[in-house]
Amino acid sequence: MTYCIGLNLEHGLILASDSRTNAGVDDIRRTGKMRLFVSEGEYVVAALSAGNLSLTQNALNLIDQRSTLDGGRPGIGKATSMFDVAQMVGDALREIRKRDEAYLRDSGIDPSGSFIVGGQIRGEAPRLFLVYSEGNFIESSPEMPYFQTGESKFGKPILDRVITPETSLSEACKCVLVSFDSTMRSNLSVGPPLDLLLYRRDSFTANLRQRLVEDDPYLQTIRREWNETLRRGVRELPSPDWLRDAEG
Repeated sequence: MTYCIGLNLEHGLILASDSRTNAGVDDIRRTGKMRLFVSEGEYVVAALSAGNLSLTQNALNLIDQRSTLDGGRPGIGKATSMFDVAQMVGDALREIRKRDEAYLRDSGIDPSGSFIVGGQIRGEAPRLFLVYSEGNFIESSPEMPYFQTGESKFGKPILDRVITPETSLSEACKCVLVSFDSTMRSNLSVGPPLDLLLYRRDSFTANLRQRLVEDDPYLQTIRREWNETLRRGVRELPSPDWLRDAEG
């Protein structure tokens, strides 16, 4: 399993994913889940994947392969909108599932996968989509400015409390890393390195990209400071009258 987050804010996009694919007692594996498609000055597209790794990798590889074949279907570089990109990803996911699903189920393997697809193509604003395993998708909105996929439950509360479309990229980045830290603390199937992309609206470049490993100093600072902030916050909460009476 994995954990991915995508935020669509007034000032741009934030996309982040972990890299753990297996967390057995003696078998921990890591593979990056973020795929970037960039033509500087024209488009920046990021696809974050969760679920069956062969399914999601092959779906993106299928899009890449077809875009390089003469007479093939248009690739991401030919898309005129992010809607086109989400539709390409969904169609590829359906095709790979149709090809592989029966064989995976025969081996007891879950044949599901999902994507968060975000980016900007020249001529329109940044957009963010959640592509389901069935190939259908939804788009973010001011009322729902972020998507999660994978192991989402532990990292959701901080996003619900903090993120709005007006949140700055800096504040949102801190919030995303707290969300990942909360998830990694409670679920061993999510782990570093973390891939993080901050995309500034209308920049059409992916130069604000970071990979944070387990002992990254800033990741450690987030973990330490957030723990202390939570403990201090609980201590400073007012006690109810009935609890004061019980303590005598």
